[in-house]
Amino acid sequence: MYIIDNKTYPCSTSVTMKFIGGKWKAVILVHLADGAKRYNELRKLIPTITERTLSLQLKQLEEDNVINRAVYTEKPPLMVEYTLTDFGKTLLPVLHEINRWGIEAAKTSKKIIRKAS
Repeated sequence: MYIIDNKTYPCSTSVTMKFIGGKWKAVILVHLADGAKRYNELRKLIPTITERTLSLQLKQLEEDNVINRAVYTEKPPLMVEYTLTDFGKTLLPVLHEINRWGIEAAKTSKKIIRKAS
């Protein structure tokens, strides 16, 4: 058993899923692995995510210290950038393996013929 922020997790896998679980967190993190991104950049990279969901997922990732939100106010308009924290960067090997597995699964699946454009 693991306890994080007064919440109990039955196994280490559930701890990992606390940080990257759900439909969008891993996708967001993979895009941030390439470097800092602004909110609108993420929206363009993930066109099927709703604005509300993206905002909520970014907020959760920030609260979990997986990403950093930097606000720049030097010149209008206000600019916000998201980057991986050092803790978030420790997830990169896991995310790369998930990505690699997905590519292989897509190749071998009879239902998926090719990557969508």
